[in-house]
Amino acid sequence: MAEAPLLCGYLIVGADELKRSRAVARMKARLEKSGMAAFNLDERDMTHDPQIADIIASLNTFPMGSDFRLVILNGCDKLPKAVSEPLVSYFENPSPTTVCLIVANTLAKSTRLYKAVAKLGPKALVDCAPKKGREVPQQVVSMARAYGKTIDIMAAEELVSRVGENSRMLDNELKRLSAMLEGESISRSDIEALVARTAEVKPWDLLNAVSARDMKRALELYQLQPPRSEVRLFSLLVTRLRELICAKALDARGEGRNLAQVLGLQGWQVRNHVGWARKYSMEELVCALRTAVDVEAALKGSADSELALRLWIISLIERS
Repeated sequence: MAEAPLLCGYLIVGADELKRSRAVARMKARLEKSGMAAFNLDERDMTHDPQIADIIASLNTFPMGSDFRLVILNGCDKLPKAVSEPLVSYFENPSPTTVCLIVANTLAKSTRLYKAVAKLGPKALVDCAPKKGREVPQQVVSMARAYGKTIDIMAAEELVSRVGENSRMLDNELKRLSAMLEGESISRSDIEALVARTAEVKPWDLLNAVSARDMKRALELYQLQPPRSEVRLFSLLVTRLRELICAKALDARGEGRNLAQVLGLQGWQVRNHVGWARKYSMEELVCALRTAVDVEAALKGSADSELALRLWIISLIERS
């Protein structure tokens, strides 16, 4: 099958470092098929005093023993005008035997350089924007397949919780886990045993653990919360209790699917709420909300608000 014809230039832009590196790697791999990559590859770091005259000369150099020459310009986020304008002029009449990759973390669509590359065609823009937070675990599920492994969504969420949302760091951990584990799947217990927590714990992880009545995980995550965050965590927990009460009531009427609409939230924000609500009785949830009044008073008047909130969290999960 013939490969698609190449454009004279591409803009690889977005904060997802892994996507950017893979886009560049694909172009390098295509050049390497000629066996003459050493003579036809020019890669520059544009953040270190780029010699623009030398770069333009390189762009206009004919390839040696290959169909095309590849010039990669990294770090093109904030090029000075003296550097960006010659590139804009070059793209008005680019060399037909050179492929120029403009690589940037961010580059505004209003810039002349962005517009110059965009004119080369719709495929000239390679979007490497990162996934939104809620989409990252599903991305991890897909990433694991590249290493011949499977990972369920709960394990993927745990990995994101521990490592953060940086795709390259997640990929590095998946690669390491794949080499360490003999089985085909990566479980949540594997993540807990083999992956150190380097990312800041988000309050949502704690709320979810309490909702799931997972005592061990809830107390671990609470211990990792930032200092003096008790009042904010208390407020979020009270809101979650009210959401679970609503989920419980709707579920009892067979209307759990309407929860997002009733609460005015997105579907992904409440996708587990009905399942969590089933772990509690309505009496438990209502009683927990009543005791919140005493907890709020303790948080405001106690010297040890951390202990007060910890004890309340334990009582929520243990309540019977």
